Formats: sequence, C-alpha cells, structure tokens
Amino acid sequence: MKPAQNININQWYDHAVTLVLTYGPRILLGIIIFIIGEWLIRFLKKRVGRRMDSRNFHSSLRPFFQSLIFTSLQVLLLLVIMQIIGIQLTVFTALIAAFGAAAGFALSGTLQNFASGVLILLLKPFEIDDNIIAQGQEGTVTDIRLFYSVIKTYDNRLVVVPNSKLSNEIIVNITREGKRRLDVPLDFDLNFDFTSVKKMIEQTVAESKDLFKEAPDMRIGVSAVAKDKFTVTTNVWINAHGFEDTRLAFQERLLKALQCYLSDTAAKKD
Repeated sequence: MKPAQNININQWYDHAVTLVLTYGPRILLGIIIFIIGEWLIRFLKKRVGRRMDSRNFHSSLRPFFQSLIFTSLQVLLLLVIMQIIGIQLTVFTALIAAFGAAAGFALSGTLQNFASGVLILLLKPFEIDDNIIAQGQEGTVTDIRLFYSVIKTYDNRLVVVPNSKLSNEIIVNITREGKRRLDVPLDFDLNFDFTSVKKMIEQTVAESKDLFKEAPDMRIGVSAVAKDKFTVTTNVWINAHGFEDTRLAFQERLLKALQCYLSDTAAKKD
C-alpha cells in the first residue's frame, strides 16, 4: 500500500509542478497587467472628469459616459487577462451575444428613448427653461432626462414626454431667439380714418415699456378690407419669456386707448 501511495503522491506532485510551470507565468503576467490596467483606468477617469468639467459637459450625460467608458475599459481589460491566462472565450462570447440580443429586443423602446435623450442633450434643440410646443403641449421645459423630458404647461400641468417622441417629431422652440412678434388685429368701420387710428396705436406702443423699440421695427398696416370694415394689424416685438403676460397687458392698454379714441370721435360728431 505504501508504494502505491508514494506513486499517487509523486504523480500529483508532478502534475502540480506541470500546472505551475504552465500557468504560473501566465497568471503572474495577468496579475501584473491587471494592476497596471486598473491604475491606467483610474488615471484616465480623473483626466476625463477634469476635461468634462472644463468643457461644461452636461450633468445628465456625464455619469452615463463615465460609466460607459470605464466599464468598457474594465471589461476589455478582463478579456485581455483571460486571453493571457488561456481561458477559452468562445462560450463566454456566445453568452454575451445571446444576452445582448435578448435585452435589445426586450428594451427596444427604452433604448430608443435613451438614444434620443443623448441626442437631445448633445444637440440641444431645447434646454431647461425654454418654452416649446411639442406633442400638442405648450409650456416650459423643467427637466431633461436620458429617457424623458418634463414640460410644465401654462395651466400648471406637468407633462412627461418620452424623448423618442421629441427627437423624431417637430418641436417649436418659442424662446430660443429671445424675441417674439405679437400680432394684434383690430376691425374698424369703413368710415373711420386710418391715419388717426394709426397715430393712436403708435402712441400706445410708444408708451409701452415692455415692447422692443429697436429693430426689428414695429409695423402698423391694413391687413384686410371687406365691404363693411377694414382690419388694422399691429406687429410689435416682445420678450419671448413672459409672452402671454406682455400680450395681455399691451392689449389692455390698446383697448383703453381705443375706447378713448371712439369717445372722442363720437363727441366730435355730436
């Protein structure tokens, strides 16, 4: 029995020595490459973070891109180490491919929203605090996420819109240019004097401090003529932010001026 045990021990010892001589240098090299690779990844992480800070990279995109870049680098480092050690990657690669395909089919809509969110944050068709019209909703953008954006309507409703809807369809950005034109039409009987009406409107515009007096210029003209009336349209430029408040205030001043004008006209006739 002792000779048989000695043979087994010797065989086990020889097999262990063979394994150490075969895989030992590979494992040692893999450990060295892992340490160096991790140090390089951490170094790159700090450099990329500083570069994003200097470029004012969007706060919503920064964590995603950092995670994507450094997770990819760590996976690549792991694959390189496995290849050096001698681990076969055929089954591992097939499992990753199968999992990726299944996840792609299951999350196709979510991934589309995600890709659209990245495009919106990079291309910036609208930003937070912009007033936009999209998907039949008009309001102020209060939040932009990777999967959805939030619009606060003028009647204080929060509308959550998937980013795929915003990136693939028409968006009207109301505030991007900073100015908006306000068109106010007024109807008058044919017996009214256009010159007097125009002077009344010009005076009201001159007294309005919330209108832009510089270019683009204001326009006042006859926009339509019918059998029993004519329409005078006033084009003035106002700040895009607070458009509705300015519109209501200007129309109120214009109404008061028109009432005074009509009273004066009636008094002259009497």
